[in-house]
Order: sequence, then C-alpha cells, then structure tokens
Amino acid sequence: MIDVLVVDDQDLVRIGLRTLLEHTDGFSVAGEAADGLAAVEAALRTRPQVVLMDIRMPGIDGLEAARRIFTHAELAETKVIVLTTFERDEYVFEALRVGASGFLLKDTKPAALLEAIRTVADGGALLAPTVTRTVIAEFLAASPRTRTPHPQLGQLTEREREVLVLVAEGLNNHEIGERLHVSPATARTHVSRAMIKLGARDRAQLVVFAYQSGLA
Repeated sequence: MIDVLVVDDQDLVRIGLRTLLEHTDGFSVAGEAADGLAAVEAALRTRPQVVLMDIRMPGIDGLEAARRIFTHAELAETKVIVLTTFERDEYVFEALRVGASGFLLKDTKPAALLEAIRTVADGGALLAPTVTRTVIAEFLAASPRTRTPHPQLGQLTEREREVLVLVAEGLNNHEIGERLHVSPATARTHVSRAMIKLGARDRAQLVVFAYQSGLA
C-alpha cells in the first residue's frame, strides 16, 4: 500500500486526486493540505511515502514546503512529486534542485499519474534523465547563473565522476554499463555511491548537481 499526501489549494483538484487514489488498489490517502505550512505539518504527522505537491499556494509555496520536508530526518524516505500547470514553470528546476523526484502536469492522465507514484515510491526517478536534462538546460539558458561545484564533488572517485557525467547525458544503467564496459549492476552501484556521497535523493537530482558543477 502506497500512502499519498495530497497538497493543492484547489478543492476540486484535491477531491479528484483523493477519489482516484481511494478507488485504486494499492493506494491510500494519508491526508490532505491546502497550503504549504499545512503540507509540512501533515507530512510530519502522517509520514507518507509520496507527496503530490502543488507549486503555487497561499502562505509558503510548494517549493518551500518541499524544502522544509526534506530537512526533517524522519521524512528522509518521503518522496515529493511536484504538480504544475505549466510545462516550463520556472519553479520546476528549483523543485528538482531541492530534492523533488520530478514533476507532472495537472492534466496528466490518471493512469500515468498512478504509475508515476508507483515509480517514485519504488525509489525510481519519475522523469527520464533526458527529460530532466532538457528542463535544466532550458532553465539555465533562460536564466544564466554562475555554476558552483558541489561541495562533496571531490569525494567521488574518478569512475563515479565519470558515471555522474553519463547520468547527466541521460543514460540509464544498462547504457552506462555498455559505455564503460561494465555490467548494469556495477553501473547501478556506481550511481548509488555517487548519490550517497552527493546527498542526492534520486537520479534527477544527480543531473541537477552535474549541471551546477559544470560537468554537463
């Protein structure tokens, strides 16, 4: 059973999401919230596996709410999926940067939404790395900023750094293994170690770190 916290300031959106989840096997609604502060409180109270987080809300927005959720050790296993109306919302990049597992448009088909929740709950990246890479590249092109290497970048081995670059290129574990002439399992191990050392919650955030560090 996947426990989901639904966060949106629109009553109809929350009702629709709750109804969908309650009538689908394998899902349960841990709670609801209509603003960012309430979302953080609800997450701490219910400790959901996944939070469906709207971006634009009264009080603190979904971005700040996600950031606060990620600061709590007891919510280390909680994943956040950002819900947005606009595909190129400027907040998407920041949401990925702070640790969100990805984003979905609010007009996403129900079946795709449910599959996305399952993927994230299982520890996978919601967005294909190539999609994440495109989003980040477009954001940086529109808003140039100085790139700063990740403070823990020096802890990576040469191979882990190489793998980080390949993840940023959009390669999956099988493709990384082929490129480096190692097994997919070995590639997965290198990716996992890079995530641990850099404090990345998933592959999407690894792509963000690679861009911020000027490696992609």
